[in-house]
Amino acid sequence: MADAISPPAPAASRRKSTRRASDTVFLGLSATSAVSIMVILAGVAIFLIIQGLPAITANWSENADLSSIQNPAQVPWTSFWEYVGPLLWGSIFSALIAMVLGAPVAIGIALFISHYAPRRIAGALGYIVDLLAAVPSIVFGLWGIAVMRPFLLPLSDFLGQYFGWIPLFAGPVSSTGSTMLAGGVVLAVMILPIVTSITREIFLQTPRLHEEAALALGATRWEMIRLSVLPYARSGMISATLLGLGRALGETMAIALIISPSLLYSVRILTDGYNSQTIAANIALNFPVATEIQRSALIGTGLMLFVISFAVNMVARYIIGAQGPKPTRKRRRKEGKVA
Repeated sequence: MADAISPPAPAASRRKSTRRASDTVFLGLSATSAVSIMVILAGVAIFLIIQGLPAITANWSENADLSSIQNPAQVPWTSFWEYVGPLLWGSIFSALIAMVLGAPVAIGIALFISHYAPRRIAGALGYIVDLLAAVPSIVFGLWGIAVMRPFLLPLSDFLGQYFGWIPLFAGPVSSTGSTMLAGGVVLAVMILPIVTSITREIFLQTPRLHEEAALALGATRWEMIRLSVLPYARSGMISATLLGLGRALGETMAIALIISPSLLYSVRILTDGYNSQTIAANIALNFPVATEIQRSALIGTGLMLFVISFAVNMVARYIIGAQGPKPTRKRRRKEGKVA
């Protein structure tokens, strides 16, 4: 006679049902959060397109409000693209200056924290660097006005006197310090937290066996870093730099407070009147006094900045994603074949 199958214990059944219910709730919350991010992003893009399209498609030559908006040298604008071109250049140029000045320093700080500094100093220094991300941009702008502008004046005079033949340092040197150089230095400080934190974590993920093997073969600490750490972290450093670039592209108040801008294409970084304006600062300064169609034009420039920033961040995320999954997939295939 077969033994009767006893039913599962009530307590175990309740734990199992509770576990399944919690998993379902967590899955629903996670999926909702992921979808909401996409909905918000799409909503921002749709808003910018709808609000900016009237100015983008308008005939600027026949619209007095558009042809005269921030009119440089009394030359009327003939199209939206003619107007947004100098602004795009100013945004990209200031961000590139920030990356050239800030990215090497950020990577050096991350390397010092991860491989050179004692544990206590590394923890305190990492905490201080992370705190920079909490400082408002208006504070950085005020710091740039009060500290960096006068501090950079001697350097500007030196560069203008001895290297003025280079287009980058050409033109009359500013006596006030309201230059693209000062704005780039402040932006470089502002991107330090994001670039430093990402590269620091990537440096710390370098396989310990690789580092110990290099040291066991007689390599110095710098040789170990050059042969083991930097090749492993190359993709991560590039992606961190691109994320910092995206941060610099959208900065508003620091640039608006520091530089003396103009709507033109310029590579000069030591002058007062030849600094290319950025999109974000231009919107912040002119939106309150603009007419309805001029606000549409300003929103259209914001759409161009949105597209560029989105593209830069997508490239950075692609590089981050391409860093590790490929070896993982290969390893899974090998394990499947062995099994």
